[in-house]
Amino acid sequence: MIPFVKAHACGNDFLIIEETLAQRRHAELARKLCSRNTSVGADGIEFLERRPGGELFLRLFNADGSEAELSGNGTRCVAAWLASSEGMQQVALGTHGGVRSCQVVEADGPNYLIESEMGVPRVMQRTIALPGVGEVAGAMVNVGNPHFVLMVETEDFSAHGLSWQELGARISNSPLFQHGTNVEFVRVLSTDEIAFRIYERGCGPTTSSGTGTCASSAAAMVLCRIGRTLTAQAEGGSQQVVWTANDAVMHLTGPAEIICTGEVYGL
Repeated sequence: MIPFVKAHACGNDFLIIEETLAQRRHAELARKLCSRNTSVGADGIEFLERRPGGELFLRLFNADGSEAELSGNGTRCVAAWLASSEGMQQVALGTHGGVRSCQVVEADGPNYLIESEMGVPRVMQRTIALPGVGEVAGAMVNVGNPHFVLMVETEDFSAHGLSWQELGARISNSPLFQHGTNVEFVRVLSTDEIAFRIYERGCGPTTSSGTGTCASSAAAMVLCRIGRTLTAQAEGGSQQVVWTANDAVMHLTGPAEIICTGEVYGL
């Protein structure tokens, strides 16, 4: 039996499992345990490794078994669990996308509001040629993991005659991106608010994404020249983003909730 924790951030849900229990079966465990109908169900698994000297490191595996550099929401879920189980109000979590420092702002039972340092986003305008679609203008944004962001004006976030889900799948899996990419569709609501939808690499449409929130906000700030403090609205809820300058560290504040703990049969 494998002990696990389940948590979510704006509906983007994760299992948290100690690395020592994975026994190098990360991909297989992710595919099995993240299944919605036959197992616990989640968008991915955060494997928590406790290294010598107290360093904490996360490896994120998506529901399809692929490994990603990091998840902003997943990292926040782990920070919430460490606050709940070990009283850590501030924690630095290593990831393949860099160290992310998280601090508890508010706590109410299993619910936490956490501010995270998300590194310095890099935004580069790019137009891609997509077979059957044509030229798609957007921006490549790196926030420790890759994103392609499209600015849209449609209320349903559709673009190029396709739903955001269909176009997101085509872009995410395009050979133009050797390792795939996350895709966001962003609509500017005002100088201090955006709404967006996410097609997540290795998972598909999700209700929220921490790195997707950061990528969407960074693209809107740079391309549309809106405010540097934003509310970013996804299907699962809103998060707050502060990015004072292009070369500054971005700060993301959002909720995380511990859902349950339990045990599940392994492989």
